[in-house]
Amino acid sequence: MNSAEHEKVLQNFRAIADAIATLFFPHAEVVLHDLRTQKVDYIANNLSKRGIGDDSALEDMLSADVSNVNIGPYEKLNWDGQKIRSLSTVLHDHTGRRLAVLCINLNISLFENAKAALDLFLSPSKLIPQPDSLFRDDWQERINTFLHAWMRERQLSLNLLTRDHKRELVLALHAEGAFKGKSASNYVANVLGMGRATVYKHLKELKG
Repeated sequence: MNSAEHEKVLQNFRAIADAIATLFFPHAEVVLHDLRTQKVDYIANNLSKRGIGDDSALEDMLSADVSNVNIGPYEKLNWDGQKIRSLSTVLHDHTGRRLAVLCINLNISLFENAKAALDLFLSPSKLIPQPDSLFRDDWQERINTFLHAWMRERQLSLNLLTRDHKRELVLALHAEGAFKGKSASNYVANVLGMGRATVYKHLKELKG
């Protein structure tokens, strides 16, 4: 492959680097190493403070003993102490000759911090059992529990309920005694996205 052809192929690899960095912006850096020169050829969304033309030190990638196309993912620390998860991919020409290595470096510190915050916020150790004396007549929760169990059995969700589903659900709730609670009809109507008059109509059909 002559220099012009090599440059044309590298330009395609640079476009791929830009696409990946754009998709995961601002959390991903993509570095293209030219195995012919053993130098950094291109950097999209520079997070590592390396520069184009820096030594790559990837001579081992030219060895016939290297069989893996993808290497990683593996973790390392960035210059600012943030954790990076990396994946390196060996890129070839049409003859199978190794031309370059594309390294994707994903900053996972933000995700780890978010996970730690969510784990702390959602920790069950912060909960106490429901006080029976306070929630003995929590008809809303009982309606919610029955409603979602009913939908789960039928593999439905609220936004998939048809008019017939809603009628069937109102009748099922009535059979469970859900409408004994004060304002239960209004609550069911609001949850199911139907008029209160329609709920009363279905209940009246039962009595009729």
